[in-house]
Amino acid sequence: MSTRIVGIDLGTTNSLVAYMDGTAPKIIPDQEGNRMVPSIVSFKGDEILVGEKARQRRMEDIQNTLYSIKRLMGKGLKEVQSELAYIPFQLSGEEGGVIKIQVGDRVFTPPEISAMVLKQLKRQAEAYFNEEIKQAVITVPAYFNDSQRQATKDAGQIAGLEVMRIINEPTAASLAYGLDKRKQGIVAVYDLGGGTFDVSILKLREGIFEVLSTNGNNHLGGDDFDHALVSIFLREIQEKFGVDGKTRPVLFEKVRASAEAAKWVLSSEAIAEIRISVEENKVYQRTLSRAEFEAAISNLVQSTAGPCQQALADARLKPEEVDEVVLVGGSTRMPVVRKLVEDLFQKKPHSGLNPDEVVALGAAVQGHILSGHIQDMLLLDVAPLSLGIETVGGVVSRIIERNTTIPTSAVDQFTTSVDNQTGVQIHVVQGERELVKDVRSLARFTLKGIPPMKAGLPKIEVKFQIDANGILSVSAREARTGIEQAIEVKPTYGISEADVKKMVKESMANATADLKTRQLIEARNEAEIVLRHTGAAIEQHSARLKPEEKNRVTEAVTRLKAVIYGEDHALIRKEMKALDDATAPLAEQIMNQALKAEIKGKKISDYSL
Repeated sequence: MSTRIVGIDLGTTNSLVAYMDGTAPKIIPDQEGNRMVPSIVSFKGDEILVGEKARQRRMEDIQNTLYSIKRLMGKGLKEVQSELAYIPFQLSGEEGGVIKIQVGDRVFTPPEISAMVLKQLKRQAEAYFNEEIKQAVITVPAYFNDSQRQATKDAGQIAGLEVMRIINEPTAASLAYGLDKRKQGIVAVYDLGGGTFDVSILKLREGIFEVLSTNGNNHLGGDDFDHALVSIFLREIQEKFGVDGKTRPVLFEKVRASAEAAKWVLSSEAIAEIRISVEENKVYQRTLSRAEFEAAISNLVQSTAGPCQQALADARLKPEEVDEVVLVGGSTRMPVVRKLVEDLFQKKPHSGLNPDEVVALGAAVQGHILSGHIQDMLLLDVAPLSLGIETVGGVVSRIIERNTTIPTSAVDQFTTSVDNQTGVQIHVVQGERELVKDVRSLARFTLKGIPPMKAGLPKIEVKFQIDANGILSVSAREARTGIEQAIEVKPTYGISEADVKKMVKESMANATADLKTRQLIEARNEAEIVLRHTGAAIEQHSARLKPEEKNRVTEAVTRLKAVIYGEDHALIRKEMKALDDATAPLAEQIMNQALKAEIKGKKISDYSL
């Protein structure tokens, strides 16, 4: 009997666990029948409360109750500065290190807190089946970077789960959708959850789920809509009562809870009544209309349009070519969001599936595929950002392009730029810009022990491999000697989330300038190599040149040196061509001499096949 693999949606606001019941995925409820577990952990002395019990304690003990931890996963302290105004618990972290969460005299990392939620889901499934659950598929936002994916795997391991696969949330949703409807065609998955936003374009055909493109923002979700209302309520409380709610954790939590409740009411009603006890005999009351709420979050909702348009462009599709749009995440229940999606894709979105549950259901489907129970379905996901290495002049040489289907591997060949170089540093980077200074650094390692050779002679093969979880490993090998070095790219912290969000956008906005800079750097690099080789050839063989030929070469060298550090790459290449023409007689004589040396003392028959 094969091991059961459950599917888990580890969400910002709520988490779920699911399994395959025959041919249909189903959510596993807890013993009270609750299908969703709030992603909240509360510490009460030595007792750790998770889920609904923790949610109930949040109001009375906010500083020892942790929530929205998914927004901290795989990040450094610098990346969450915008969150601090809305986080009542204490965060710390060293430069380049993982975030630490202070709870009383104890310190936890985000993966440890997430592991507590995963343990609760694991216990829930074990109680349901009356058997031990060891393996799971866990979902992440499509735009989660390496650090965030690795942090999610770490959380699973801490919880005692073997994470069989990390899959993207929109892709999981498409699995549940496709199994339910057995659809063929192009499907857009619009996923707006509590803390992240993703959009993916997929092609469904004959049991194959192929991701054509993905885009998004892993720093946008329902929490941000809450924050917009919190800011309004806090400002009005300050103006009316002179009370600063930001400095009063219990009041702040009342305001946050009221904002969240109002958001949900306004998803189905025209108005919501707000009533918050500020102090004794001081009560903040107001009526909030749906129109006022939608105006407050308009910019946030509208910011999801850009990634949708980019995903369509990357898939080379027009909105009318999308057959159906699937909504995922509780925030998609808001009418303003559904209206935006309808306008973007020119069709009403599909609402037959529960947007809160569809990701967990899809994860269960993927678990069933991995366990061998489903033979006629195949999931093809993609890498969200390009990967490459730094080459001479700070230029990015891409090895795996954005939206490449994973798992995948690719090899490219490089060489040295300096004579007798015995080591080469491999700098692995991620992003869409042409220059290293504009992309994200992932890792560095050195290939050592290369025998001293002339520049250009070593053959260094760099191999990139991305596994099915989207995690990268890199190796470098000198082909002549077989010397090899490999590294699994470790998570890096303290990376600005804004950089990830803007990578694709900036690459398009700066494409012309980046290309010009790249062309200039490459022309300069080639010119330096040409000048070095020409100088060596003249020094060794100048006696073979006629005076006029030698003068022509010298003049061409002088002209190339005069323009090599200018800003016109075309002029550099023009002078390189002129030098190439001037050295043609010398090259011919060197070649003739080499051929004579090769055939000296040999017969014609020595060359027969």
